Parts: sequence; structure tokens; C-alpha cells
Amino acid sequence: MELKKIALNDVHESLGAKMVPFAGYNMPVRYSSDLEEHNTVRNAVGIFDVSHMGEFMVKGPQALDLIQRITTNDASKLTPGKIQYSCFPNEEGGIVDDLLVYCMAENEYMLVVNASNIDKDWAWANKYNTEGAELENISDEMSLFAVQGPKTVEALQSLTSVDLGSMAYYTFEKGEFAGVPDVILSATGYTGAGGFEIYVKNEDAKKVFDAIMEAGKEHGIKPIGLGARDTLRLEMGFCLYGNDINDSTSPLEAGLGWITKFDKEFVNAENLKEQKVAGVQRKLVGFEMLEKAIPRAHYEIVNAEGEQIGEVTSGTMSPSLGKGIGLGYVQTDYSKPGTEVFIRVRNKDMKGQIVKPPFVKK
Repeated sequence: MELKKIALNDVHESLGAKMVPFAGYNMPVRYSSDLEEHNTVRNAVGIFDVSHMGEFMVKGPQALDLIQRITTNDASKLTPGKIQYSCFPNEEGGIVDDLLVYCMAENEYMLVVNASNIDKDWAWANKYNTEGAELENISDEMSLFAVQGPKTVEALQSLTSVDLGSMAYYTFEKGEFAGVPDVILSATGYTGAGGFEIYVKNEDAKKVFDAIMEAGKEHGIKPIGLGARDTLRLEMGFCLYGNDINDSTSPLEAGLGWITKFDKEFVNAENLKEQKVAGVQRKLVGFEMLEKAIPRAHYEIVNAEGEQIGEVTSGTMSPSLGKGIGLGYVQTDYSKPGTEVFIRVRNKDMKGQIVKPPFVKK
């Protein structure tokens, strides 16, 4: 299959980005080095182009009923301007995808889904849309910039009259930004460094991107690739679909019980309710290395006797902490923070311990 290109593909190439295939798109993985870009976001401000993400509009009197049916969280709690983290549960107890639900107005929502799952999620939403909610896939029309880091408000405030500093986490406002009307400014992010996600139409993407780069120049803004995005999200213990959660991991195993609300009916609710009562056999945990080693996905997690008790799903050398950290599933008996575990790195068992994410405290 031919790789899709985001609207600013040529801009990133001109900025010297190393482009790689990711989720069916040609994406910038780095511009300088992962370490430099990671530290830029932690200490100043960086801009990610994550326009590969998918956006679905759900409208009409049946919109909320559909969202309630296909997601685990309780979207009835949302009011216009609020955002919710949620997931689509499948019929077998796993996760179709994790997503953000934006309440745009009464009877109008936007679902933001992972790039690798756009087609799968679209089919899933349509499968359960039996009552006639109005669905529109606008993924190919939209660009999305994540501007992240402690200096984000200072870097962006001159571009809009929206008071960015007063926006609460997981809220959004629609307003003029960089001279472009109806831009969605969202106080979310995937880095734990603070910041905003900015949704614009493709035809306005270059104007907005250039304005952000210019306004952020005095604050040290740099373009950031997917490499640093991964280490930043991992330091916060945020799940990555396809690594830490997938079609065979239940939200309860993945520590997403807080977005799984059993006071409403949703796909496979009964089976998940039974799993909650019975207790899960394995849990997604965070761990840090106590010896010098870098954990990687699919490495075995073993106990002191060398018996396998789980598997690493994501791992890296934390740039902020200078030690190996990771996420993985372990048998529930080994999931308590402080528990000693070992990561099998090239046939050598290296000592670590279970810790409760985030690894890097805000």
C-alpha cells in the first residue's frame, strides 16, 4: 500500500526531518536527535505534527446513545467544551481502540482516534449505528499540531484572544488562532509537559504551523518527531495502542477501570463486569530498572527463580531519569509497587522493580 502523506509532508522534509512509515503515513520521526527533542519538550516548547490521527463527527439526537453504546466511559457527563478519555471495547473483552471524545455542542461530538485504527474504528462505529446517528469521517480534511512543554502558553498566547493560561485540563475552546477562524484549541496532550492540541483544516495548516514556529522562536520552539513523542509518553506511563493495549487486552487488565463505567450499557459490559468481580489474572504495570539495562517490547519479565511472569510491552532509557523504564503485563501477584522483578535482556536477567507511573512526576 502506498503511504499516505500529511498536509505538511514537504515542510517537514525541508526542515530536515527523517521520515519513516508509521500507521500507514509518511511521518517525521526526528529532526535532530530524540534526546535533544525530548529535553526541548520537557524544558521549553516543541511542536509535533500528528495530523495522521483520525477524527469522526457524530451528530444528531442519537449521537450520545451511539457513543454510550460503543465506549466504556460515561459520555453523558460531558458538556460543550469538555473532553473525555475513553475506549471502544470489543465483543471478546479486548480494546478496539482508545480515543478522545469531544463534546462540541448538544448532540454533536468529535471522536479522535489512533491513525493505525481509522478504518477499523470507522467500521466499528458504523456497525453499532443502528438508530441513525449522523456519522462523518473528516480524518483526511484535518491537520493536528500538538504544542507541548512548560513554555507553551507564552509561545502561543500572542496568536489568539482565547485565554490559554486559564483553560483547564481536558477542556477546549473554538476560536480564532493565527488569523484563522474556528480553530479547536484543546488543553490535552500525550507528554505530561503541558500544552495544547490544535485542530485546523488542511488548507490552513501551513499558515498556522508557520505562525506557531515564528511566535515560539523566542521561547526556543523546535519541531519534534515521533521518537521523542514515544519517550515522553512512556515517562508518563501513557498507553500506546498496539503496544500496551490491543484487541486482546481488557481495559481492566490495562488499568483503565477508571474509564470503564458499569452504570450504563455498552458493548460487552456484562463480561467485563464479571471480570471485575472475579479479579483479573494479569495487570499492566510500570517498572524501572535497578541495573543498567534498556528494556524493550516483548522482553520476558521473570521472577527471582527465573520463571516467566509477564512480558514488556513498551520500554526505553528515560532521558529525564537516566535509567531504563517500561510498561508490561505481569501476573497479578507481582503487580504491587516495590515488587522485585527481572527483565530478561539477551538471556541475562536484570533487576528491576514495579513502580506506579508516572515515572517522571509533574
